[in-house]
Amino acid sequence: MSKTSIEIIQADITALPVDVIVNAANRSLMGGGGVDGAIHRAAGPQLLEECRGLNGCMTGEAKMTSGYNLPARHVIHAVGPVWDGGKRDEDRLLGNCYRNCLRLADQAGLTSIAFPSISTGVYRFPIERACHIALTETLRFLEQGTSLEKVIFTCFSDQDLQCYRETYRRLSL
Repeated sequence: MSKTSIEIIQADITALPVDVIVNAANRSLMGGGGVDGAIHRAAGPQLLEECRGLNGCMTGEAKMTSGYNLPARHVIHAVGPVWDGGKRDEDRLLGNCYRNCLRLADQAGLTSIAFPSISTGVYRFPIERACHIALTETLRFLEQGTSLEKVIFTCFSDQDLQCYRETYRRLSL
């Protein structure tokens, strides 16, 4: 088993003093609503300026920027799938988001990362399914050895928090 600790909390991801936070971004990377808008507002206009030069991001992929005015030094922008009943490979694409974020953080030698619940807001991915994918992919990645010492799943609501904690408990048995 990995030496990496996993925490599941309810908090404002923009306030976490970690190496990198993950942004549940849209394909343009130009900001939006929810977590994406909150991260862009907290980071300041330099984040948008850097994102302009990245030429967007495909669904399932991730790109890293500086964190600017955030406590986090970096932001990884991950584009999750819009839920369409599972007919458009949404599970695989969401799994790719988590794997690509973890890979980018590890390649940069970072030690702490905080995730939101990617795709479960306006993209309507079912929370139970999404947190199972997020935790399964993370646990698989951590088994391979990594620079990451702490992975935080940051939940918006009490309901999401309970879902993540219960899913993690079941996967850890």
